[in-house]
Amino acid sequence: MKMIYLDAGTTYSKIIIFNGDNLERKIILSKELRELGLKITKACGHMAQNNENEIIALAKGCQGCVDTNATVLDLGSRDAKWIRFKDGKFHDMDWNTSCASSTGATVEMLMKFYDVRDLKFNPEKFAVTCGIFGLEKIMDDISGGAPPDKAVSKFVHGIAYNAWNFAKRPEKLYLSGGFCENKCFTDSLENYCELVPLGRFKLCEGLMYE
Repeated sequence: MKMIYLDAGTTYSKIIIFNGDNLERKIILSKELRELGLKITKACGHMAQNNENEIIALAKGCQGCVDTNATVLDLGSRDAKWIRFKDGKFHDMDWNTSCASSTGATVEMLMKFYDVRDLKFNPEKFAVTCGIFGLEKIMDDISGGAPPDKAVSKFVHGIAYNAWNFAKRPEKLYLSGGFCENKCFTDSLENYCELVPLGRFKLCEGLMYE
């Protein structure tokens, strides 16, 4: 029997298709979901219907692959959330959906607007606790002669620092979500903690557990 698990993010959707001994993973643009006509077994995410709880999905997806006392940060296109395990059990969490300064959609928008193809770690950072002020600093920096890639990389470093603070400054942090594939972000975050990227499918994997 084919089982299909969906983490439908604002920009990208992660899909796991389980059919007997075969397990297939896909990442597609969320706007293409309807065209596929998939019969979903379980789903979570902003673009999904009949959502499962994302915190529960994240905890189930991570529980077997992190330390018994671990903090996991899930940072995606639209929001940020973290969970903490204590003695191998779910202990605490927080979820931020109110500020775009901590999301992947903002970074993608900036890279497209300034035609930036590649970002490298910048030891300098902008304070981005407010997304609007962070964007102002990028524009001011570029107006002052800074190359766009350097200015945006300062913003990404600021996001990393802000995310670490949001997760309560752990010495070791497990990272879930699209930012696992943003080297500028991961290099920035490694200035503050030991970092273990978990990839983009942990919420989707969590849906597979009863």
